[in-house]
Amino acid sequence: MRFVVLNGSPKGDVSVTMQYVRFIQKKFPNHEFLIHNISQRISKIEEDKGSFKEIIQSIERADGILWAFPLYYFLVHSQYKRFLELLWERGSTEVFKNKYAAAFSTSIHFFDHIAHSYVNAICDDLSMRFFGGYSADMYDLLKEGERERLLIFFSGFFEATQNKIPTLRNHPPLTPINLEYAPGHPREVLQATGKRIVILHDIKDPQSNAGRMTNFLENKLAGKPELYNLFDVHIQGGCLGCLQCGYDNRCAYTGKDDFIDFYNAKVKTADILVFAGTIVDRYLSSRWKIFFDRSFFNTHTPSLAGKQVGFVLSGPLAQLPYLRQFIEAYTEFQQANFAGAVTDECTDSTQLDEGLSALANSLLDCASKAYIRPMTFLGVGGMKVFRDDIYGRLRFPFQADHRYYKEHDLYDFPQKKYRTRFGNAILGLLARLPSFRREVYQKRMKGEMIKPLKSFVDGIP
Repeated sequence: MRFVVLNGSPKGDVSVTMQYVRFIQKKFPNHEFLIHNISQRISKIEEDKGSFKEIIQSIERADGILWAFPLYYFLVHSQYKRFLELLWERGSTEVFKNKYAAAFSTSIHFFDHIAHSYVNAICDDLSMRFFGGYSADMYDLLKEGERERLLIFFSGFFEATQNKIPTLRNHPPLTPINLEYAPGHPREVLQATGKRIVILHDIKDPQSNAGRMTNFLENKLAGKPELYNLFDVHIQGGCLGCLQCGYDNRCAYTGKDDFIDFYNAKVKTADILVFAGTIVDRYLSSRWKIFFDRSFFNTHTPSLAGKQVGFVLSGPLAQLPYLRQFIEAYTEFQQANFAGAVTDECTDSTQLDEGLSALANSLLDCASKAYIRPMTFLGVGGMKVFRDDIYGRLRFPFQADHRYYKEHDLYDFPQKKYRTRFGNAILGLLARLPSFRREVYQKRMKGEMIKPLKSFVDGIP
């Protein structure tokens, strides 16, 4: 059978992801694999219609499609995202219909489920027969057990393609937004005394819902927030995945475009940030994705700590739980405060006015109190993934992270808490005694759990 591999790595063949693909090629020599380096060649694919057409024609002839990609900032690379946008912009989605598809990623498992949900949903929108996804750790290929598991997955994918095994759609079609927003006048203008507010957006049409929502929010805030259109920022290209930033946060693009200076001077220095735009194929636009990807010159260190962050989006956010999760996880990882998200999923313009006003109030109120809500699993779990890998196998390439984590006491491993370890050892020995277990587990456990808290509360006058 003939399979087309759509490679999402900007490094092309010299990528971790493609070593797995090469492994699969060698293990299944009876199948033909045609590889297109999508992310690496996106400029040519976008500018040269012949190159784009060649890819589409190969997909049309294929029996199955493998979406192979590394993770970049919770998702696929910005240039892979741009390719997906081109499919709809150029009316080239029909060739994917009923093609069998699988998603394969390499990463350190930092929110890889978001990327897989996204690719699965894209396949559903393309009316493909999605077999499933496989998320590999970067170096799973070196482990015999993981190689066996990988071969089982791909054997199943090839069998499903050959035998036309039925598949189920996992993501329903999106219901479009019907509201044509006609903003009113803000009832009161809010004073942002001493606070610098920056609105970042990718809006091309100021009369779109996103444009009008942004304008309403701008008018709601006295002193006029600073507005920056991401299309006006000179960005030469997407993240290269080269890791040159790993040692001292110095990006390979330094001095070659305006992004780094823009991020440092405009984004990092703001007190309040609003991200505005339109949802495009179940995510934000590829321009927004390039913003997130290129901000990786900060590597795995929070660059927006202490800031208030809000989102103003046109599109069906309520129908995209993984996009909502990205928004909240991104904010928590940055150690910023998620002040809220407003969309045009409203019954009328008045309700949307009220939502935008509420967001403005939340941003200013939280900023005045320096409030950062506590992390959920999204922030805590994500940071621990980074903590462990930066301390271990990724310490050398990401020395800037290692220095930051040491300075900010992020290496908070439980084994360093010697008093707790000693107490656990003693109690573990005592728990071997039936009488001790009866006393603790049956009589005292609930009371002991609240004892420290109760003592504190009872001591408050």
